[in-house]
Amino acid sequence: MDLGNQGPLVLLRGFQTPAALRALGVDGVERWLRARKIRGAGRLAAAAVGAANTQTVQLPGEHLAARLVADLAEGVLALDEQLKELDELLEGRFRRHPAAEVICSLPGIGVLLGAEFLAATGGDLAAFGTPDRLASLAGVAPVPRDSGRVVGNLHRPQRYHRGLQRVFYTSALISIRCCPESRAFYDRKRAEGKRHTQAVLALARRRVNVLWALLRDGRCYELTPPKPPEPQAA
Repeated sequence: MDLGNQGPLVLLRGFQTPAALRALGVDGVERWLRARKIRGAGRLAAAAVGAANTQTVQLPGEHLAARLVADLAEGVLALDEQLKELDELLEGRFRRHPAAEVICSLPGIGVLLGAEFLAATGGDLAAFGTPDRLASLAGVAPVPRDSGRVVGNLHRPQRYHRGLQRVFYTSALISIRCCPESRAFYDRKRAEGKRHTQAVLALARRRVNVLWALLRDGRCYELTPPKPPEPQAA
């Protein structure tokens, strides 16, 4: 179990009162933390003992509260360990799917979003027929909400699969930060006058087409699409 990022919780599990921290001192607390492989043990020990030195008044019921704090810290650490085990199980199951590599090659889609996509579609796009139907189900195909002389007023549909919507919309947000092509597409839509949400929605819709093509062809995403083969001379 990697406790490197859980220093404060581990510290609470071992020391619940200022007196306990003062008794061991900075060096003692640091050694205790290092023995449990806590990163930044020296900094955490100094901060904890420094705070303990400013609290010299013992409050009524302090020992009972300390026991409760220790139990809560232990419970949070145990829950975190269970979540890590579930994440590992989920990743293992996802990686065994034939389409896993293709799905995760699209920038912005990791194991969790990829697994959610498979859970919603089964990885079989034949059931949808066209990318337009998939986009409609995912809630990323804008629908017109025109009235009177106002036309071209597009909004997200009211009914859609929220899991699929989360896959495409969230991955679009992530891809804006990590994929130059997605960023360029988003910036172009903003330059056209679209609001942030509308631009992300347009990007999410485009990504439906891209993922559809990747799964259809069984190939991973590339920044520059492969060129079609040159026609052979007769």
